[in-house]
Amino acid sequence: MARRGRGGLSEDDKALWAQVARSVTPMAAAERGRLAPPPADPPRAPSPSSPPVSAPRLALPEDFGLGRHAAPARVHVAHLPTPAERLAAQPLRMDARTHRSLIRGKLRPDARIDLHGMTLAVAKAELTGFILRAQAAGHRLVLVITGKGKGDHGPLPVRSGALRHEVPYWLHMAPVAQVVLQVVPAHVRHGGGGAYYVYLRRPRGAGGP
Repeated sequence: MARRGRGGLSEDDKALWAQVARSVTPMAAAERGRLAPPPADPPRAPSPSSPPVSAPRLALPEDFGLGRHAAPARVHVAHLPTPAERLAAQPLRMDARTHRSLIRGKLRPDARIDLHGMTLAVAKAELTGFILRAQAAGHRLVLVITGKGKGDHGPLPVRSGALRHEVPYWLHMAPVAQVVLQVVPAHVRHGGGGAYYVYLRRPRGAGGP
């Protein structure tokens, strides 16, 4: 066995290492510089005159708050005209003086019909027959009672509030439209917003509107 020297290598190891070292060609300085990584740029100190850079701030709604529910969006609902407003927009077809007396409740109806408790289909049939019979009998002013429908939340076919809205439409439809001259909301003494005055045309051959 070969004896080891002070460096921990044997004489044979030293001879082998010297042989390897003689076979290696030293790398040129330019080649070492090409393979070396570029030096890192040193951190640049901020200029004393430049303002500090901060992250942009997000604009939040005024009522924003953590854990707070978003307020519901406001929905604009167009105003729907009431039956009285729709009738007021109708042109005046009857005598103006008689109309003033009518809206003041000074005229007494010749006949009346109460549609309370009827479904829309039954009420429409009853109203049609009543108007045609009244005109044939020579009546000029009749009272149609529908009810205001306040607090009534029943189904549509039996809701009295639905009658209040539908009756003016029915009175302007065939076959009663040809005998109806004017429809006016009733005076409070005759039911107010829950009733209508229906002013009828004269029967044919009687003369006048």
